[in-house]
Amino acid sequence: MKIGIVNDIAMAAEALRRVVAGSGKHEVLWVARSGEEAVRLCAAQRPDLVLMDLVMPGMDGVEATQQIMQASPCAILIVTAQPQDNVGQVFRALGAGALDVTATPLLMKGGAGDAHLLAKIKTIGKLIRVSLAEPAQAPRPAGGAVRHLLAIGASTGGPGAIAKIFGGWTPAPGTSIVVVQHIDANFAGHFAKWLGDQLTMPVRVIEEGDALEAGVMHVARTNDHLVLDAGHRMHYDANPRDYAYRPSVDVFFRCIAAHWEGEATGVLLTGMGRDGAAGLLAMRQAGKATIAQDQASSAVYGMPRAAAELDAAQRILSLDNIGVALRSRIGDHL
Repeated sequence: MKIGIVNDIAMAAEALRRVVAGSGKHEVLWVARSGEEAVRLCAAQRPDLVLMDLVMPGMDGVEATQQIMQASPCAILIVTAQPQDNVGQVFRALGAGALDVTATPLLMKGGAGDAHLLAKIKTIGKLIRVSLAEPAQAPRPAGGAVRHLLAIGASTGGPGAIAKIFGGWTPAPGTSIVVVQHIDANFAGHFAKWLGDQLTMPVRVIEEGDALEAGVMHVARTNDHLVLDAGHRMHYDANPRDYAYRPSVDVFFRCIAAHWEGEATGVLLTGMGRDGAAGLLAMRQAGKATIAQDQASSAVYGMPRAAAELDAAQRILSLDNIGVALRSRIGDHL
């Protein structure tokens, strides 16, 4: 891949350049020392992927991400020092269209940070090319006791979209919400805490063996796939191992289609790639309600577009209207 690097600190920019160039698989297309320069370079020489710092003088990484996604859309990975100390900025960048976040590796060869960054780049490369085979079958969970299961899948732009849908709304009693968001496992806890600060309901990361609870938003927390067993307990499964979308929305949606006996609604939000489209179709074919986000309100119209192409969504709605439709279908907590 052709990669652009954005970092105002010379040592950090050099560390990133060495990791990318040293892999032998990628090309450093350019290095920008400011958000403004990154926007200009993306317009002149659009890369496959941008490694974007967050904290910079002048235009920061959030604003640079917004402008690049508007003028010269491409994949963006937030690579910044101590991302856990800038949670608000991280989620604003993800909402603006960044795919994921990771820490800046140190200026040394062969460190764990190098391998982690290269693994992130490899995964994003797969998402860009959408060269993945669908899994042969989903794991074996079963439906259960919660009156209404609301399952949400999202990737690029998902955090902000989810916060907007549920802002000021608590679903009716008996509703359990499960969110499968493409985000690094190391940041899932911060994601759940950030959502909890925005919403009026409890938000919890899913631990191995947790049961579904009504009135709670459950958030997948690992890079393994989320599944649900016959006793309505949630587990993580590493298989299929070669699937780039981790955790996979398709896997969880297909579980619901195959085994959930009660009411269920599947919602596929903004994101790059095709994850969730086949699973949403399986839910529709199983008689569950299905919704996909429309193009105009999506940060990246990839996953919802794939669902529309498969006729997987009964309704294709703007982000605002998704919230209205869910309130109408599920009701409010009185």
